[in-house]
Amino acid sequence: MSGSKGSYRKGNYNKYRNDHPKISMKDKAKDLEEHLNENNPVYQMFKTYSVELDAKHDRYERIVKLGRDITIESKRIIFLLHSAATDLDDKKEQIYKEADLRLNQLIEKNFKLIAQELQGQDHYLYVRAYTAGLQEFVEALLYYQFLRRGNIEHWINLPGKLSYIVPKEVVDNTTETETTNTEISVTIPPVDFFLGLGDFTGELMRRCINSLGSGNIEDCFRICNYVKDIYTGFLCINSSGYKEVGRKVYTLKQSLQKMEYACYTIQVRGSEIPRHMLATVMNTVANPEITNEDDEGFY
Repeated sequence: MSGSKGSYRKGNYNKYRNDHPKISMKDKAKDLEEHLNENNPVYQMFKTYSVELDAKHDRYERIVKLGRDITIESKRIIFLLHSAATDLDDKKEQIYKEADLRLNQLIEKNFKLIAQELQGQDHYLYVRAYTAGLQEFVEALLYYQFLRRGNIEHWINLPGKLSYIVPKEVVDNTTETETTNTEISVTIPPVDFFLGLGDFTGELMRRCINSLGSGNIEDCFRICNYVKDIYTGFLCINSSGYKEVGRKVYTLKQSLQKMEYACYTIQVRGSEIPRHMLATVMNTVANPEITNEDDEGFY
């Protein structure tokens, strides 16, 4: 009895499904689109939103590609500057000139294209599209300035390098077109500069250790003291809410410990090690055991 009742219910259910086929959202949307009045204000409003979103996404992708090109070229410039660790002044000057030329090309080409894309837009909607390239560029620029002049410029001078004067056509009341100059720029958030500065100290650590290969002990101590000053400045920054800044400070601390350990070894055992063997000895002790005895009280 129960079996026949169950089969009866099942049969009714199948009959209901056959008489009432399931309508998908795709079919419903297609049917609505066929009977939609394109002159409807709501339809026109959403059409406008669609065009704006498409333009925003396309602009974002173009900026991402420009930022990726900046990242790649900046890494190449840093690699070029590492080859300037030579005693030949002519070769060193040639490397500096090439690095300066390539940095200016990034400023006048890639960053200018980004500034043109951001013209008339909310810059902070697109910051994440070029933040990686900006940080890598800051790292390369600071490393070049340090090798060339022995110090780095104040960060407030950087926005001026990424500001441009471009012509702009203006239509007046007489329908005549006039050309005026307008200023466009690339927004540089301070946090991106500090992140690039943190990466820059990593390059200084490599420079410090590699300078021992040529027996340049004075340069090693000078770089170590310079990184100490940068680390002291980073300790004054409240990095709460900025996870990346905290990570950079931790990496900076590790780099500084490696340099201090190298300087300590040179100071204590320098007379025992020939100059041409300093780099070999430092490579064997480049990773000392790092204890948790922090005297800053921050980490």
